[in-house]
Amino acid sequence: MRFNYTKSAELFPAAIRNKRRAGFAYRRFDTAADAVRFAIEDLPADSLNGAYLQVGEARFDKNGIRSLYDSADFPLERRSLDSVA
Repeated sequence: MRFNYTKSAELFPAAIRNKRRAGFAYRRFDTAADAVRFAIEDLPADSLNGAYLQVGEARFDKNGIRSLYDSADFPLERRSLDSVA
């Protein structure tokens, strides 16, 4: 089954007791592709740890998000490896 990158998605931060260290707040995206790109390209690695992406009934942890980004089906242009932290 192919993943639908056009569905809306929600990105939830890691559950960290000190909210100032959470790195980012809950965020909703019009498309899962935008959410995946944001998670991989814009979030610091420590913010991605423990975060999860919800697309419909499916949940993806950091490894699942990375797999969606690395997939040949990913529809958006990726930044060059040199510019992704």
